[in-house]
Amino acid sequence: MRKIGIITQARLSSTRLPGKILLTAKKKTLFELHIERLQQSKLPVYVATTTNPIDVNIEVFCEAKRIPFYKGSEMNVLERYYETAKAFNLQDIVRVTSDCPLIDGELIAKAVQQYQYWDNPLMYMSNSMVRTYPRGFDFEIFSFELLEDAYKYAKLDFEKEHVTPFIKTNKRGNVQVRHFMRNSDKSYYRITLDEQDDYSLLLMLIEQHHCDGMDAEAIIEVLDANPKLATINQFVQQKS
Repeated sequence: MRKIGIITQARLSSTRLPGKILLTAKKKTLFELHIERLQQSKLPVYVATTTNPIDVNIEVFCEAKRIPFYKGSEMNVLERYYETAKAFNLQDIVRVTSDCPLIDGELIAKAVQQYQYWDNPLMYMSNSMVRTYPRGFDFEIFSFELLEDAYKYAKLDFEKEHVTPFIKTNKRGNVQVRHFMRNSDKSYYRITLDEQDDYSLLLMLIEQHHCDGMDAEAIIEVLDANPKLATINQFVQQKS
């Protein structure tokens, strides 16, 4: 069996809501909650942070919780992912971002099971290219071979900042894309963290509806049953 692990990228210098992953709910940082929910996948979790001194608090957290981490380029996230995967000898990678505190580790585990069934190092699997899950449950799965290919041949700044554009646009013509989808579309919900309104919704979901203890489907049910919740951050625009 090939060695697979989750790499989550984490930094504190976000422009719209600086230090956002260290905001708290139920006396925990959203980053700690994010890590705990990833660990429910039963897969090893690695943090790809940066050499920027502002990110020392991420390093301190990882050391305290004994979470393996790697410090790399702040802006060239593709390089940071490649070096992290190489440092921990990963053969397959699940890519997530730390601004998703309610990400579902068990959902990731189901996707990984499908990915491993196909046993194809040229396959890229994602639930975000064709979006049916709410933004905030996003993950991508790909091989080290594809990551190394992108690292060697990606030229555009956009490709380096966002890690996977080179892979999922199949610039080398060798990638087999597979979409992980749910039966009905709930992509209009947004439970990621970019602006203050996102945080307000996450606080409501975690502290009043206890979504930190729920899987993706149960959280979607909460949003379905409480339509006003989704209006809290309805005007937040996702960065392209």
